Amino acid sequence: MKKNLVIVESPAKARTLSRILGSDYTLKASLGHVRDLPKSQLGVDADKDFTSTYVIPPSKNKVVREIRKAAKEASVVYLATDPDREGEAISWHLLQVMKDKIPYHRVVFHEITEEAVKQAFQYPHDINMQLVDAQQARRVLDRLVGYKISPLLWKNVRRGCSAGRVQSVTMRIVVDRECEITKFVPVEHWTIEAELAKKKVTSKAFRALLVGLANGDKLAIHNQEAATAITKELGDIRYSVLKVQTKKVTRQPTSPFITSTLQQESWRRFHFTARNTMAIAQQLYEGLPIGDEGSVGLITYMRTDSTHVARSAIVETREFISQKYGAEYLPPHARSFTRVVKGAQEAHEAIRPTRIRREPSSLKAHLNHHQFQLYELIWNRMVASQMAAVIYDNTAVDIEAKGSIPAKDYLLRASSSVNRFPGFTILYIEKRDHGEEKKTSLLPSLVKGDTLKLSGLFPEQHFTQPPPRFTEATLVKMLEQYGIGRPSTYAPTISTIQEREYATKSNGSFRPTVLGIVVADFMCEYFPNIVDIDFTARMEDKLDEIATKKLGWVGMIKDFYMPFKESVEKAEATGSHRPLSVPSGEFCPLCGKSLDIKSGRFGRFLACRGYPECKSTKPFIIWVNVKCPECGSELVQKISKKKRTFYGCSGYPDCTFAINFKPLHEPCPKCGSLMTLYQGKSARCTKCTYRGGNIGKVEPKREDDIEETLNNYCLNREKL
Repeated sequence: MKKNLVIVESPAKARTLSRILGSDYTLKASLGHVRDLPKSQLGVDADKDFTSTYVIPPSKNKVVREIRKAAKEASVVYLATDPDREGEAISWHLLQVMKDKIPYHRVVFHEITEEAVKQAFQYPHDINMQLVDAQQARRVLDRLVGYKISPLLWKNVRRGCSAGRVQSVTMRIVVDRECEITKFVPVEHWTIEAELAKKKVTSKAFRALLVGLANGDKLAIHNQEAATAITKELGDIRYSVLKVQTKKVTRQPTSPFITSTLQQESWRRFHFTARNTMAIAQQLYEGLPIGDEGSVGLITYMRTDSTHVARSAIVETREFISQKYGAEYLPPHARSFTRVVKGAQEAHEAIRPTRIRREPSSLKAHLNHHQFQLYELIWNRMVASQMAAVIYDNTAVDIEAKGSIPAKDYLLRASSSVNRFPGFTILYIEKRDHGEEKKTSLLPSLVKGDTLKLSGLFPEQHFTQPPPRFTEATLVKMLEQYGIGRPSTYAPTISTIQEREYATKSNGSFRPTVLGIVVADFMCEYFPNIVDIDFTARMEDKLDEIATKKLGWVGMIKDFYMPFKESVEKAEATGSHRPLSVPSGEFCPLCGKSLDIKSGRFGRFLACRGYPECKSTKPFIIWVNVKCPECGSELVQKISKKKRTFYGCSGYPDCTFAINFKPLHEPCPKCGSLMTLYQGKSARCTKCTYRGGNIGKVEPKREDDIEETLNNYCLNREKL
């Protein structure tokens, strides 16, 4: 008797489904796409309605042979790939590589549980060609951009460079932020706080901030002279309570995770990269062995931009909250969340546990550390989303500082917040991108008319700060906010700009390299639409319209291609060479000309300006001014074959000393050995157990040639 064949993407997913479906089904994994556009050529014929030539990559020949053989021996083929455009396209390609016409069904489920899988197999359907068309349109767009622009970058910037429809605009965002930071001019301002207490009563002192004049006029203090004058006036003034206002404030929980918010929160809490987060989430979704249960899918599908949650999951969550935390932690009505992402697919669900009663503590023995961290985060967020709100009593006190001249009366304000009911925060509090909420101290009991005594004044100088560099969390948030890319593209895009050496990550923040700035400059000049945020977002909207059959994909590509083709032709005709080189201060030992710092496929090096007549080159050495502890030679910064920074002896190969962390000038105070900067913030001895404590994050030195390149980029953007 012939069995039914089920095809999925991964072996892990196949194992979990095999346990659910039983012995009547044969499971095969496609290991992702089985067909793609050829690597060696464009593969898209613009003259024939962008007909695409798909080929089976050599690495997939064995997989395809096995699938074809299994399909011939099966009575029915079930295509059970992921429930999104990419998964739909994989199913379509699988159907194309199975040469014989075999009965097939497409099955879709958003969680790998027995109920969801069996329901999907009970109600199968055909392949959704609208989703396939949307995926094909995205693939063709990406191929046209990549294969038409990348050769120009090779010619004008450096071999090995690449462009991408989402990658290039992301890089432009990172470079523009660096430009903002460079151009930022700090502005001085001062604040003044008064320490006050009630008169004739033993009362706790509190601080109030000067906010303006009593008549409502604002007060701006821009220098020390003004701050000193106002502080002197405040020292000879009578203080009294003008108004006390207390109100109850509620704070509602956030929605369950979608792809972008999961990536953001896992970065804030665990410093997981977007790619690592998705890899771990994929494992939790596809299934992990849980004791006697076997392989179990623990979360719903992790590539989603919808905050919708199935009614059954909400009911289960509310029952769990009532039983474990009590009725007071359960709101009277189930909480629903409206989608926050443009183009979100409501048929999808938010990322949630497949079973709420499967508490993280019960799985700790079966998951590795990172899997447990992510599962617990997803579980906490889902349960908290259906818990009661937090209740605060917020008190604001206006204080009048009255002098002899009414026009010079001042207004100060103090505030406090008291948590009256913790609500969902007993389980989950969302992290913030730049620091936590400012905590307020408890105010003493005050009423209108209370006179206050002054015990001290505290003027403080401040400077406005430049916008922060992007972290993994804030960059994903930016891409989502402007509709650049989709849940499946955030992680690979961020990885690509680092792999191409367009940006580096330092202390958790992205910094553009010289190469990244030059590429961004070239793209802005010759392909402004490709790196325009609004244009890229509109393209994503059009892909969504193709998926909903509101737009034909061939017509959409044509509208894009004609002006794009003109831009390519213009760049080919007028694109000027942008050499990645600046003078190093050294001179060629052969011809005497300047040795310039250049960037190649394997990093920076020194090359003679007289090239190609003179081909003299030298390694580009970054000295760290620290002696090698083994031979006394200078230590230098190096790059490994895997493009990781390390520090080694300049006397190599005679001396092979090397360390991964930056060496420090000061020796260990305990044993006199070499100290290193561990993980960018704490000093540690390389020999003994001495730890120097947290010395603050050290701002890494920029590339020597980045300032001039960045300034040129900023000037070019201003001209445009």
